[in-house]
Amino acid sequence: RGKITAVQDSLGLASFAVLYDLPLTHSDTIVICVPLYSDVRKTIEPGSLTNDDFRNAMEETVLFWTEKLNVVRFELPQKAMHYLNTFRSNLAYILINRDRDGIQPGSRSYERSWIRDGSLTSSALLKGGLFVEPCKFIEWFGSFQFDSGKIPCVIDRRGPDPVPENDSHGQYIFAIAEYHRFTQDHSFLAQQYPRVQRAVQYIDQQRSLRRNEYYQSGNDSLRCLYGLMPESISHEGYMDKPRHSYWDDFFTLKGLKDAVIMAEILEDSENVVDFRKIRDEFIADFYVSIDCSQKRHGIDYIPGCAELGDFDATSTTIGLWPAGEWDSMVQHGGHQTFERYYDFFQQRRISNVWNNYTPYEIRTVGSFLYMGLPAVSMELLDFFFEHQRPSGWNQWAEVVSFNPDTVRFIGDMPHTWVGSDYINAFRSLFVFEEPETDRLILASGIPFSWIQEETGISVTDLPTHYGNISYRIQLSGNEYVITVSSLERMPTGGIVIPGYSLIYPENAMRTSKTILLKRTDVILFEAPKIVTLKK
Repeated sequence: RGKITAVQDSLGLASFAVLYDLPLTHSDTIVICVPLYSDVRKTIEPGSLTNDDFRNAMEETVLFWTEKLNVVRFELPQKAMHYLNTFRSNLAYILINRDRDGIQPGSRSYERSWIRDGSLTSSALLKGGLFVEPCKFIEWFGSFQFDSGKIPCVIDRRGPDPVPENDSHGQYIFAIAEYHRFTQDHSFLAQQYPRVQRAVQYIDQQRSLRRNEYYQSGNDSLRCLYGLMPESISHEGYMDKPRHSYWDDFFTLKGLKDAVIMAEILEDSENVVDFRKIRDEFIADFYVSIDCSQKRHGIDYIPGCAELGDFDATSTTIGLWPAGEWDSMVQHGGHQTFERYYDFFQQRRISNVWNNYTPYEIRTVGSFLYMGLPAVSMELLDFFFEHQRPSGWNQWAEVVSFNPDTVRFIGDMPHTWVGSDYINAFRSLFVFEEPETDRLILASGIPFSWIQEETGISVTDLPTHYGNISYRIQLSGNEYVITVSSLERMPTGGIVIPGYSLIYPENAMRTSKTILLKRTDVILFEAPKIVTLKK
């Protein structure tokens, strides 16, 4: 009641309420325009908008999001649609949470851009067929690199944060390499390469701080730190005191591996030699440290940090992806780590005795797929789906309580770093790369019930490191008929369809003592290709 002609607030915090007297005896349309941006305000005169303007704007918005979220096209049965809708919704939430070029996990508690979140979220966007946003994010974030070569952990409206978090350098290198893997944009790679060189030099300088006689000849606690990146608080579990987190070292390892690949692609022969030396020394020191920490603490799993011998499989998952270190991890407690996690998961799920957890655990869905355990992956995923907040919505908060009415910190909701974990996990049901063997794995996590429908399932234009792939799976009598499209670049190890993936019983319960499945790989060296598997 009364006319509002203007609202001015230099801080952008103003709010107001509008009260209307409306007769309820007929229907009408009321258009409210809230021009939040200065360029929009200049083009809209008060009272100038009509109902047609609103309908046109609505149609344009619907078309924008429809095209943006369906670059990759899926045909799935109705029972799978909530999985798919959650995939699409979280792509949208990531874009909504962006501030200009900055990817951020939320717009309330996390109104900042971390390279940690941004690198993995960029990978999720690339897997959803969205290439522009990751490119802009990488270029923007890299412009804040310090003269020393250090990559800041986070950037906000004040600029880069100088706090050292030693995962950031490897994450930035990984983000550049991941963008190139999906786009093959060599000019972008060449443009970013000087920043990669400086980041590797900074990593080399930092690891040298722990690679000397003091640590080599010290007591057990010091020897466990030899050659690692220095302690940091990148892992939120170590906010009370900086520690030598293996999270930092896994990302450093991945960054060094990617730096070597970039130098090889760009034919920088001098740095190929130097980067390989740094990479190989770091990998050797890293696994010696893990063995030392296990012996010191009397454990058989990979700990979260060298000092504590703590258990943190949600952190260790990055050793499988993106680090691609599973073959090496197996020799240093990898199986025991994820057996222990699965035991913990079962106890929590069956007993329902828990207070809260963070859905970052969704990363483990992909981890068990990479290990060849699709039934476990779906078991985990269905548990996490029970805790979407509000119930049934396509999103997660950063922290989930057993009792949804509990008043506590939940982070942002939707939390789009958690959302990116889900996107990466969902995509892995249909395809993932094995960099160490240069193979492309298809359909490793698709449940039988999804393909036993008459129409089967199909995916079209799903981005991979080798170009877009499309395939269809249908049940024909006692055989699964799989039609696979051509790729732009064929992996040397071939396209692989794990035979178990199409026939595993969905009620199969894996125990910690039966963690491996036998499988028969069907390898397609040429595409398009039609193959059949017996039911």
